[in-house]
Amino acid sequence: MMAEWVDGLPPGHVTPAVPDGVLNVSKPAGWTSHDVVAKVRRLLQIRKVGHAGTLDPEATGVLPVLLGKGTRLSAFLLHWDKEYEAVLRLGQETTTQDATGTIVRDCSVQEFRPETIHAAVAQFQGEQRQIPPMYSAVKMAGQPLYKAARAGKTLDRQARPITIYHIEVRALALPYVTLWVRCSKGTYIRTLCADIGQVLGVGGHLSQLTRMRVGPFHLDRAWPLGDIGRGDDLFEHPGAFLNLDEALAHLPAVVVSPAMVGKVLNGAPVSDAALWSEDHRENPMETLIRVKDDMGRLLALGKWAPSMVDVPRHQLQMVKVFGETS
Repeated sequence: MMAEWVDGLPPGHVTPAVPDGVLNVSKPAGWTSHDVVAKVRRLLQIRKVGHAGTLDPEATGVLPVLLGKGTRLSAFLLHWDKEYEAVLRLGQETTTQDATGTIVRDCSVQEFRPETIHAAVAQFQGEQRQIPPMYSAVKMAGQPLYKAARAGKTLDRQARPITIYHIEVRALALPYVTLWVRCSKGTYIRTLCADIGQVLGVGGHLSQLTRMRVGPFHLDRAWPLGDIGRGDDLFEHPGAFLNLDEALAHLPAVVVSPAMVGKVLNGAPVSDAALWSEDHRENPMETLIRVKDDMGRLLALGKWAPSMVDVPRHQLQMVKVFGETS
């Protein structure tokens, strides 16, 4: 009789210690982002697990999963842009703007010339405002829009600023158009596809979506769910894991002396002119600063503020304390 495996792991399997940070996971179709978080929590046997950037259940691709103290990073990773490969189905509008909805309009698209489609797609590159779909987690009056949508309601929504940094047609086999999109946070690819269909006058919906990249994480370096917890190299594989400091590497950093570490961990401001750097003078009061010890470990995030006791010097006030990390 074969031994029973639990969550894909053999009996007696010991999961290696899990460091704090962000894991690059490949989400399969049919799973919600919450499903992936719950699975990773079981496989790695840790309580604190979250994610940065929801993917729709039928979408696949990169899902950054936050581990341990990494769950406290989500608000600081919003700058990460994203890349998608999306398949637009022209000629059909649906209630959800994707293939899971009910078709409410069906048109022929066989007469379109390729240059017409390319020109319509190109209109969406750059800064713009996008109305979030009704089937989304965007909240109005404290309730997510999808709850109103499921009740058959359509609410007036405010358009939100987004940026499409790059969009191009990768393949054309009408009624399907394969798009490559690099965009800012808050962009709904479903809505983008529906809007392109509107410009062409025939409607459209998102037929298939793969998220190819989120910030520094690429799909070709992402861990399939079935491989998580099986090997000791999970956090050593290049491009598959970032510790707290690496995940925030876009922020400038200062190093505090051993004598100051205790103050930082207690959330106290640190006043020291030696920490002030020309690198931070462009927007000194707005830029978050990584606060590290002399071993390179991330202790906290801080912001410069005028010193109350030593004008004209500044002090570093703690915004988020992580504590000593491995």
